[in-house]
Amino acid sequence: MLLAVSLLALLPVTLAIPIRDNQQIALRPSNLASPKLEIGWADPRILGGQFVDFTTPRYGEPLNVIISNLSDPFILTEKGFRWYYKSIGFSEECLGLHYGHVHKADLGDGDRRKSEHILARQHYFPGWGTCWESLVGGNHFRAWKQNGTEANTGAWFLGASKEEDSTKNHMIIPNGYNIGRDLLVQSAVTGSRWKGISWRADLEWREGLLKPGYEGINHAIAQDGRVAILTVHRV
Repeated sequence: MLLAVSLLALLPVTLAIPIRDNQQIALRPSNLASPKLEIGWADPRILGGQFVDFTTPRYGEPLNVIISNLSDPFILTEKGFRWYYKSIGFSEECLGLHYGHVHKADLGDGDRRKSEHILARQHYFPGWGTCWESLVGGNHFRAWKQNGTEANTGAWFLGASKEEDSTKNHMIIPNGYNIGRDLLVQSAVTGSRWKGISWRADLEWREGLLKPGYEGINHAIAQDGRVAILTVHRV
């Protein structure tokens, strides 16, 4: 794999190579960094994945937050992740019922396009907090785990956004991808607590993974192309 990645880095900037199933990936679009091996997660583009999910046949939403596998090991489990996102103000959907379209994402881990593992919504208050979000709108995210046989990092990839209320069919608000990401990140770096465990996240901003703008983005809402890499520690 290291040899393959090194060879890719040497290819001309305009070249595209077949990845699998007749799909192609442009190696170096003018405003994107080359795919490469990372520490704490794997760049989905190495094996033909991408940082935009599959919401419709033509459009998707940005995967704009990564929780690195350098985080506390408990965070990387489904139970631990659920505890963590409750600590930063999210919870499961109202009454455990799913509303809306199930998104898919290709994290380049060998699983190809897979359905979201988790959909969590802003939890306004105890009891009916996410039901209120379903009514009045708010922040939410979808999450996928990078755990396929070709890149089993255990990292979580999130698509966060802020949405309108139910009368507007939960459309993403203007600038909602950036706003939703930033609200989640702010809670993570500020620190949080749930069931007696306290957490605080280190933050790294990355550019060059997502193409800025609205090309290929659902609802034609532009986003700034930045991805937040979070490493969550128990404190």
